[in-house]
Amino acid sequence: MTTALLDEIHHTLVPDEHPYMKGPFEPNYREVNATDLQVIGKIPERLNGVYLRNTQNPVHQPLGTYHPFDGDGMLHLMSFDKGRCEYRNRFIRTKAFEEEQAAGRALYGGLIDKPGLSQRPGWGARGGLRDTSATDVIVHAGLALTTFYQCGEPYRLDARTLAFKGVDAWGERVLPDCGISAHPKVCPRTGDLLFFNYSKQAPFMHYGEVDRHNQLVHYVPVPLPGPRLPHDMAFTENFAILDDFPLHWDEALLADGKHKLRYDEHKRSRFAVVPRRHAPQRARDQGIRWFEAGPTYVLHWLNAWEEGDEIVMHGYHQATPMPKQGYDNTGQTLGPERYGPTLYEWRFNLATGATHERRLDERLLEFGMVNAEYWGRPYRYSYNMLAHPGSFLFDGILRYDHRTGASQQYLFGEGRYGSESPMAPCHDSQFEDDGYVVSFVTDTHTGQSECVVLDARQIDAGPVARIILPHKISSGTHACWADARAIKSDWPGLG
Repeated sequence: MTTALLDEIHHTLVPDEHPYMKGPFEPNYREVNATDLQVIGKIPERLNGVYLRNTQNPVHQPLGTYHPFDGDGMLHLMSFDKGRCEYRNRFIRTKAFEEEQAAGRALYGGLIDKPGLSQRPGWGARGGLRDTSATDVIVHAGLALTTFYQCGEPYRLDARTLAFKGVDAWGERVLPDCGISAHPKVCPRTGDLLFFNYSKQAPFMHYGEVDRHNQLVHYVPVPLPGPRLPHDMAFTENFAILDDFPLHWDEALLADGKHKLRYDEHKRSRFAVVPRRHAPQRARDQGIRWFEAGPTYVLHWLNAWEEGDEIVMHGYHQATPMPKQGYDNTGQTLGPERYGPTLYEWRFNLATGATHERRLDERLLEFGMVNAEYWGRPYRYSYNMLAHPGSFLFDGILRYDHRTGASQQYLFGEGRYGSESPMAPCHDSQFEDDGYVVSFVTDTHTGQSECVVLDARQIDAGPVARIILPHKISSGTHACWADARAIKSDWPGLG
């Protein structure tokens, strides 16, 4: 294994027994390039592109109480090129990261701290938070784009080398409205980036589109009754779908600067169907249409598409969005049994205004991925993460056939935890599941991490390749796959 140490970040964190600072969550501080990696099995030659995963790595001792979403962003990258591979990792050098590196200490409070703890204004819909850009990652206009779950600046990195590129001009334009939320989407047919943001100021939400040339070409308000906490979005060929769920800050307490979550089980969920800029003129003339459904909260969507007069949308419906005992910082409120997320379907009839909904499967699933070439249109397969009981960790992957209900799964093994696992279609794929599923796995017994590659059609057969990484990596949140053809980079390749 050939490894080049690029940098070791100055940090002031004092190791302790915090559950999200040890074990699979132990932070990284080394940035490396690694080639000639040990491979168990064989890397498929038809797999050409990059697997990117965002993680949280706390660098400085917290001012208050640490929450796992507070850590500084670090991208981990596995490049695949004609049967060979390379690994890299880099911190996301946000403005807040650079400020704290210069100060040599934390300047911002965390998610469960009082907002007044931060020593600078900060970012996010709540305000006062460090914009870590540590939540999500996607590739658009040839570059990686990272985002923060409570809205912040969209940061760009080279999707092959992880060279830091900063914030695009269009990102600065939407920053007064809190920037953009995590979970923007890229339409595989137009190349457009579809995004939303939210804040505590009217109109409380916006929807925007950035074209494949990286120009902001559409930006409209989506008025809400008050501040909300959406997290994800879906889209079809002609529409974007945003949400207004009955889980949000207690508006009566916001005037006192208190951010307490409330869930009203008697209040309906609402969905905004927003015409995209290329939608037919009739749809654009009708403007935003709202549909109601039963009360719940959805953290992540799988896909949506148009079917006659209906929009069909799949996501993870939560049975109990608010834990009865409230939230804590021990990890006991982050397990799936507390929320009951299951695969679910909503149908919005554009002709009648009616909504129909049904559960697709009873198992607790979340953080699902599909072949992104099928985003916005009918699909058959999803790859869902199996959560570890009571923890923000993943035990395995479940492939679900939405046509037949059949499933198969791959478990990482006892004490081994994986990452969100995108389906990576081969560059010359002939059908929806012609490709591979990729995941980073950390073994808490050996202190070693690896990248596993599974045949998307037979994940239960186990990895076709295991690539041993140069160091143990921290558990994180979201990941993506990008085909080599979608990337603009000065990366010289692996020969």
